[in-house]
Amino acid sequence: MKKIFIGLFLLTGLAGCQYRTYERPAIAETDSLYLRSTASADSASIADLSWRELFTDPLLQNLIDSGIANNTDLNIARLKVEEAQALLTASKLAYLPSVSLTPQGTLRSVEGGSTTKSYDLAASADWEIDLFGRITNAKREARAVLEQSEAYRQAVQTQLVATIANSYYSLLMLDKQYEISRSTAELWAENLRVMRALKEAGQTTEMAVAQIEASKLAVDASLLTMQQQITEMENSISSLLGDVPRQIERSTLDAQSFPDTLSVGVPLQLLQRRPDVRQSEAALAAAFYVTNQAYAAFYPSITLSGSAGWTNAAGAVITNPGQWLFTAVGSLVQPLFNRGQNVANLKVAKAQQQEALLTFRQSLLDAGTEVNNALLQWQTARQRLVIDQQQIASLQSAVHSSELLMLHSSQNYLEVLTARQTLLEAELSAVSDRFDEIQGVINLYHALGGGY
Repeated sequence: MKKIFIGLFLLTGLAGCQYRTYERPAIAETDSLYLRSTASADSASIADLSWRELFTDPLLQNLIDSGIANNTDLNIARLKVEEAQALLTASKLAYLPSVSLTPQGTLRSVEGGSTTKSYDLAASADWEIDLFGRITNAKREARAVLEQSEAYRQAVQTQLVATIANSYYSLLMLDKQYEISRSTAELWAENLRVMRALKEAGQTTEMAVAQIEASKLAVDASLLTMQQQITEMENSISSLLGDVPRQIERSTLDAQSFPDTLSVGVPLQLLQRRPDVRQSEAALAAAFYVTNQAYAAFYPSITLSGSAGWTNAAGAVITNPGQWLFTAVGSLVQPLFNRGQNVANLKVAKAQQQEALLTFRQSLLDAGTEVNNALLQWQTARQRLVIDQQQIASLQSAVHSSELLMLHSSQNYLEVLTARQTLLEAELSAVSDRFDEIQGVINLYHALGGGY
């Protein structure tokens, strides 16, 4: 008996290692995720803002609210969270015994003899004692899977908010470009009328008129292309909202405002804010507990079973009335040889845990790269906008000067048209750069895990 107790004590001590909880591995590269030349060490970050505080356009806010409520991918992600919650509840209930009711009745007659009736009204219970951590690790794995599902839901929602905002501002950019191009088309129509009048007066040639007409037709064609792009963008937004294609109510690009300065905070915040990083770490924790379960499979399983009921066939003789019957059984199953299955499972679990660790580290590196790229996009777009405004001012002056020279000198009218065409291209480029600036804000907010 003393040896049995010693053996159980040693097994209990060995099993203690199977109750270890997950701890985040050391990540040496965390402090160097951001470029020091562009990132501030301030702990404040635009990710601390909610998307309502960053995207202040009420029409855009309505679209985002509709998307969060109706988007198909996000609703599927919510259902996955519910599935994971159900699995966690089931793993918690595994600590309780399983109870079943097993009533039985028998009628027996031999060669026309009297019929013998027997019955057994019993309930049975089985209870596995979690001495070696199998159930505990299964529960912790289920909790990690739930965290993974919740992080995935958050990742889908964050991506959805960023995509709707990006599509909305793309629509505003197309509206602005269409407005500029339409004004230019009207100007080209006026130019064409003037050139035809000059030709009739013998002051210009047919070739010059043809060049003006070709330029006007090119602008007309670009207007049709922009109309198509606007409709396609509206359809795309409608799909994100889980709605049929419809016209999107919207503001203007000039009415949008964003912070003049952006702070990215400290790199360590990505571990708490980025949903994809949290998802990959939850997957690492789940793999850790699967490895613990693989270790626990080498230890015996202890099960207590029992039944209680009312029967009239407790022995060889059937009696009436019946009597109570109680049974209790304790079993210990120690795996000895199962064709190497436990060893193989352990090797697979260890390999999958290492895969999850590499994925976790890579997700953090990818997050740092996205932050740096988004910050660079925002900064570069702002610098280009300054140059664009200077270029537009210079070209407006050039157009005005060329028009005056044409009126008071022999300057060719084509030089005026060339100056106007260059101004149009500069104005369209400025609209594109303004969108790049806004897109940089969106990408940076998303890369930092904003709205977490």
